[in-house]
Amino acid sequence: MTIAASESTRALAERALSVRRGLIAAIHHAGSGHPGGSLSATDLLVWLWENLYREAPPNAADGGEQFVLSKGHACAALYAVGAEFGLIERAELLRFRKLGSPLQGHTHVVDLPWTGASTGSLGQGFSVAIGKALALRHRCLPGAVTVILGDGELQEGEIWEGAMFAAHHGLDRLCAIVDYNKMQSDDRNENICGLEPLPEKWRAFGWHVTEIDGHDLDAIGEAIRAARAHEGAPSAIVAHTLKGKGVSFMEGSPLWHGSVALSADETGRALRDLGAGEDEIAAWLAGSVPA
Repeated sequence: MTIAASESTRALAERALSVRRGLIAAIHHAGSGHPGGSLSATDLLVWLWENLYREAPPNAADGGEQFVLSKGHACAALYAVGAEFGLIERAELLRFRKLGSPLQGHTHVVDLPWTGASTGSLGQGFSVAIGKALALRHRCLPGAVTVILGDGELQEGEIWEGAMFAAHHGLDRLCAIVDYNKMQSDDRNENICGLEPLPEKWRAFGWHVTEIDGHDLDAIGEAIRAARAHEGAPSAIVAHTLKGKGVSFMEGSPLWHGSVALSADETGRALRDLGAGEDEIAAWLAGSVPA
């Protein structure tokens, strides 16, 4: 598949900032959410939507591009991307986690088919993605599958069963991107259950592996293009990211994994760090969509 050229890196980075502001506002009005891992995954999601899913949302029943956010607790980022690219109204972000809203605390595929899978229990989204890749092959349909995994999620045995299965079947239209921010709920990964040497683990299971800076939009594009070109084995991209990326008091701290409530003061500080002007901040805090 030929991946279309993106907007300039600078323009795409501005879109990523807009998405980060939207997810912060959503979590503030919800009174709960997972900002740390949402912020770390944002650049990956924005690149995918600009380059793979802009013309047609993923997860159509007749094949084409497929996507799963296996680390479903980072759904605030995915919803904000949906708002940025016109899949939902931006005002919907203010109803995140509210009764009756389609923007649930984890993605729900019945409400939002383009999210690809209903998630919650970590590891299960990866299995859904593998099933999608196998189904594309069996049904002779076009397209490929991209799944974003959390690094704490890799401590689930289901992940490594799936990795073994996908390599055995040579599912080369499957690409797993690990949002490797080195932290999970409560602490650093290394203090809970260490993952290193992570790239070598994936290689030992028979995957084609690339390591990148997960906030470098050009590097993201190069890695995904290389994954699409690789034949005979699934691909894993180990994307080194920063928990809480873009918000000074959240960066590198497991305290902001979730579930947390952002005060008005914290929300304002976060939005300023993310380039929002005072009018935009006032609008978000008042529960309205900035002009």
